Amino acid sequence: MTYIVQTHQLTKTFNGQEAVSGVSMNIQKGDIYGLLGPNGAGKTTIMKMLTNLVKPTSGEVVLFGEKITDASYSMLGRMGSIIEYPIFYGKLSAKENLDLHCEYMGYPNKKAIDEVLELVKLSNIDNKAVKHFSLGMKQRLGIARAMITKPELLILDEPINGLDPMGIKELRDLFQMLSKQYGITLLISSHLLSEIEQVADAIGVVNHGRLIQEVSMEQVRAQNTEYIELTTNDCKQAAYVLSNDLGISNLRVIDERVIRVYGASIPQSEITKALILRNMNIESITKKNSSLEDYFLTLLHGGEYRA
Repeated sequence: MTYIVQTHQLTKTFNGQEAVSGVSMNIQKGDIYGLLGPNGAGKTTIMKMLTNLVKPTSGEVVLFGEKITDASYSMLGRMGSIIEYPIFYGKLSAKENLDLHCEYMGYPNKKAIDEVLELVKLSNIDNKAVKHFSLGMKQRLGIARAMITKPELLILDEPINGLDPMGIKELRDLFQMLSKQYGITLLISSHLLSEIEQVADAIGVVNHGRLIQEVSMEQVRAQNTEYIELTTNDCKQAAYVLSNDLGISNLRVIDERVIRVYGASIPQSEITKALILRNMNIESITKKNSSLEDYFLTLLHGGEYRA
């Protein structure tokens, strides 16, 4: 097993407050690793320490088997990244921006510019200045810049921000191609859990600066549980009917309108009938499977995942 990224007790303190605390993460070669967490959890700070933009207060970062130091310039040349919002020369075109990037990266293959613009669907914009690009177009150009030198590791902070559904799907397919066909390792943070669920090989969940779980998506999917989700205007009464009239004990009240019933041998039609006989208003009742979002939210609210 080859690890491209490893951190050991990585910690960063700003003004006496720990933004990242004791994070030890491991990313395997060729994997797509989803870094998940709410706003302010420490995801961007972790990425900045991986790219040597921010120095750790303590702990260490190991990339490609080598510890990052102040002299790790050649190692950083094996990476591409978007951290926070990508910045460009606004009066220049996409091609001109990429040409400058290749110059200061010492990358001589200018044919790669057209190739990478084609991959991110920006090949037909001619000499349009980047300052006139939409947010989604700038995100695409940022990804093009990050991958143009064919890095071994791509670190992408919210890369699908500002994209429409078609653009998101196109980048999802691109990420999978880079991983599976080219063996590039990707570290991606995103608020769109459904997208991470479709592309990631492993995830790390960060909350309050701590890595609270690191797990493969295979393990997450293995814990997927089928359940019945009921939406009603009176959860308290519905929970009483389910437990008292039908003897269902494995249920969870999600909020004031939603109840989930797990492992019930009673058919969905019988549940509906019992609630109607009690004059309950049923807005919807559907059979579902637990998702990455369920896993994520359970972890954030404390403890191991339990369906």
